[in-house]
Amino acid sequence: MELEIKIRVATEKDLDRIVEMLADDTLGRHRELYEQPLPVSYIKAFKAITSDPNNELVVAYHENEILGVQQITFTPYITHQGGWRATIEGVRTLSSQRGTGIGSHLIKWAIERAKERGCHLVQLTTDKQREDALRFYQRLGFNPSHEGLKMKL
Repeated sequence: MELEIKIRVATEKDLDRIVEMLADDTLGRHRELYEQPLPVSYIKAFKAITSDPNNELVVAYHENEILGVQQITFTPYITHQGGWRATIEGVRTLSSQRGTGIGSHLIKWAIERAKERGCHLVQLTTDKQREDALRFYQRLGFNPSHEGLKMKL
């Protein structure tokens, strides 16, 4: 039986489950801090995201259970004739639900949302260690056309 997955804007009540999902993977368990109470840094970040009209933190859910999360940031650029881009980040699904289509549902929703906002491009990055994620994004139509670079501060 396939679950009916819906998407909505995250609320502060969702933050505990969101951080739990972010911490529940190979890389996340080394960089996130899921504890009770949640570190105040997560609450501050949530408030900054939700107060910015160019950021959307959304959750995928079935009935009352949160099954996935992603953040979309909309950015104006001078390039591409002053076009807007959408950047998808922090995509996670509940570990017990991985491989069930929730991630695809989230990404397809984000693409449609980017179109609604007039974006000409949707971009995302994935850690090179996440080979399954890279294949997943390519199956959804993303092209590894650029080399991304990061610098930790």
